[in-house]
Amino acid sequence: MSRTREWLDGYIKAWESEKPDDVRAVFTDDAEYFFRPDDLEPARGIDAILESWPEPEGANPQHDLDVLIEDDRLGIITGHVEYPGDSSWVNLWEVHFAPDGRAKKFVEWAKKTPSESDVD
Repeated sequence: MSRTREWLDGYIKAWESEKPDDVRAVFTDDAEYFFRPDDLEPARGIDAILESWPEPEGANPQHDLDVLIEDDRLGIITGHVEYPGDSSWVNLWEVHFAPDGRAKKFVEWAKKTPSESDVD
C-alpha cells in the first residue's frame, strides 16, 4: 500500500470517528490545514486543527476518493464527496508529508457541484 493510500485511510478513519487521537495520527503537531486553497491563514498546529474538526457537515457523507499521484513528499488525492440531502463536492487534496508519513501541510481544493434545483 502506498504512503498516500495509508494516509487517506487514516484520514477517513479520523473523519468518521471524530476522535482526537485519530486526527493526531494523520497530522503533525505543527501541521498546516488549509480548508480552501485561498485561505489567508491555515489552521496551524494540531490544537487548531482539532478545534476546527469537524466542521458542520451533512450526515453520513458518501465518498469516492483515491490517490491520483504521489512521491515521497507529496500525495494528490482526488474524488467526490456527497452529503445526502445536502450537497456534493468534487475534490483535489494536497498532502505534504513529514518524514513519519503524517501530513505537515494539507490543502483542500473543493468545488460544490450544482444540484438539480440549482440548474432550474
